[in-house]
Amino acid sequence: MRYIVWPLRAFLFLLLLGFAIKNDQPVVLKYFFGYEWQTSLVVILLCFFTAGVLIGVLAMLTTMFRQRREMAALKREISLKNKLAGLGD
Repeated sequence: MRYIVWPLRAFLFLLLLGFAIKNDQPVVLKYFFGYEWQTSLVVILLCFFTAGVLIGVLAMLTTMFRQRREMAALKREISLKNKLAGLGD
């Protein structure tokens, strides 16, 4: 499996590197009140991709913490029922 994964990683890296090299034209993002940001297209795409990943992870964290609290409560409940039934841990 290792022999298949590394060539795929290398191919993906070369594909993304080629994308970055071909899309190095300057792009201007215009904000409100006359603010502008001028940089290459690849940098802008990377920034927005990173922002999207961070927003997705933050949205997922609330669900994950709620599920962890629920699992801890269920484990305590099972432990209490086992003690009451005389099974012990």
